[in-house]
Amino acid sequence: MTAGRDQQPQPHPHPRPERITDRVTGLVQALRAHGFGIGTGETVDAGLALTAVGFEDRERMREALAATLLHGEGQRKVFDRVFDLYFPLVEGREQEPDPGAGDPAAELGELRDRLAAALAAGDDSGLTRLAGEAVGMLGGYGASPGSDGWSSYQTLSRLRPETLLARVRTALRQETGQAAGEPEFADRLADDEIRRRIEDFRERVRTEARRRVAQRQGRDRVARRAVEATPDRIDFLLAGRAQLDELRRTVRPLARRLATRLAARRRRAARGEIDLRRTLRRSLSTGGVPMRPVLRRRRPGRPELVLLCDVSGSVAGFAHFTMLLVQALHDQFSRVRVFAFVNRVDEVTDLVARGRADPAGLGERILAEAELTGWHGQSDYGTALGEFAERYADALGPRTVVFVLGDARTNRSDPNLPALKRIADRARRVYWLNPEQPALWSTGDSVAHAYAELVDMRPCRNARQLADLVGRLLPV
Repeated sequence: MTAGRDQQPQPHPHPRPERITDRVTGLVQALRAHGFGIGTGETVDAGLALTAVGFEDRERMREALAATLLHGEGQRKVFDRVFDLYFPLVEGREQEPDPGAGDPAAELGELRDRLAAALAAGDDSGLTRLAGEAVGMLGGYGASPGSDGWSSYQTLSRLRPETLLARVRTALRQETGQAAGEPEFADRLADDEIRRRIEDFRERVRTEARRRVAQRQGRDRVARRAVEATPDRIDFLLAGRAQLDELRRTVRPLARRLATRLAARRRRAARGEIDLRRTLRRSLSTGGVPMRPVLRRRRPGRPELVLLCDVSGSVAGFAHFTMLLVQALHDQFSRVRVFAFVNRVDEVTDLVARGRADPAGLGERILAEAELTGWHGQSDYGTALGEFAERYADALGPRTVVFVLGDARTNRSDPNLPALKRIADRARRVYWLNPEQPALWSTGDSVAHAYAELVDMRPCRNARQLADLVGRLLPV
C-alpha cells in the first residue's frame, strides 16, 4: 500500500505553450519572495528542463523544476505548495454549491462514505476530486453569492477525516480477507498507512483551498502571503511548537555554513593590513616603486563569546535556538559562556552543552535547574543586568563579545541603564539582538531605544537574520 503524490500522469487542462513562460517566471518570483536564491541562469535551466520533459506529465514538470531551482531539501515543502498554485491539478472556476440542493447532513455523510472508500482503495485521483468537493461544500465563507473565501481549516473541521480510521481499517480487512483477531502488528502497520493517506488528503484540501483563493485574489499574492515560509524565515515570536522543532533541526547545517564563513573571514584577516613604513623602506631597492607591499601580520586569535538570554515568554524560543547555534559553533571561539535570566541571572553553559543531545528539552531543563526567578516571574531587565554586572564581571574582558538576547520589555520596572553601561565598558563589543520589529521598539513597556543608545541593537526576527548577524558582527 502506498500513498502520497500522484504517481501517474493526471488528465487535466494544461496551460497553453505561450503561457508557460509567464507561469515559470511567476513561480520563480514567488520563490524569490520566500528567500530562494534563484538566478537568471537557473531560470533558463528550468525552462530548458521543461522543454526536455514536456508538459503532459504534471509530476515530471514538478520534478524538473525542483531539480533546477532548489538548493536544498529544506526548500521542498514551500516549492511544492507554490508549484501547486502556478500549475494546479484542476484548472478553471470552481462550481458553487447550490444551497437548496438537499439535506446538508445527508450530503456530508455521503461525502464521508465516499472519502472512506477512496482512502481504503488508495485512489489518488478520487481523493483529489473529493478534496475539491469538500472545499466547495464545506470551506466557503462570506456574505457574497457563493463565497468570499475558502478555508481548509473550516473544511477539515467539518469533514473530520481523521475519525474515519476505524472504518477504513475495516474496509481494508474485508478487501484483504484479514480476520479481526489477527496479530496487532499487522493492524499497526495498516493504521500507519491509513494515517499517511489521511494526512495526504488533508494536504490536498489545503492545496485546493489555496487554489480557489488564488483564483479570486491572484496567484502571485497568495503565493507570497498564504504559503508558509521555510524554517529559517519563520518569525521567532510567531513560531509554534512544531515550527520551533523543525527550526532546531536546522541548527547543525546552519552552524556548518556559518563556521565556513567565519573561517574564510579569519583567513582573509590573518593576512593583515599594509605596513606603510616598511613598504616604503623596501621600495628604496626598486627606485621608490612599492613592488612588494609589506603586511602587518595579525596574531591568530579567536574571540570570547558571552550570551545573556531572556528565556521568558515568547522570546524563549529565540533564546533557545541561539544557544544551540552558538553551542554548535563553539570551536570558532576561544571560550563560550551562556547566561539565562527572567528576573535573576544564572550561568547555564553546562546545561546548553548537554542540550545538544536533546535540543527540544533545553528550555525545560534551564527553567527547572537554573535559578532565574525571584519573588515574581516576569522579565526584569534592570535587576538581571545589575546582577550580571556584579556577579559575573569576570566573564567580561577586552576580547569578549557579548550578545544580549531579548525584547527589552521591562514590565514597567527600572531598566538600570548604568548596569548595561558597565557591561559595555568592560567588554570589547556588546550587541543586543531584539526579536521584535523596530516599529514596536519603545512601545508599551519596551525601553529598546534607551538601551540602543548604549549598545548596538539589531532586529533579529528569524534564523536567517540571526545567521547573517553572527557571521557579520563577530570579530575574527
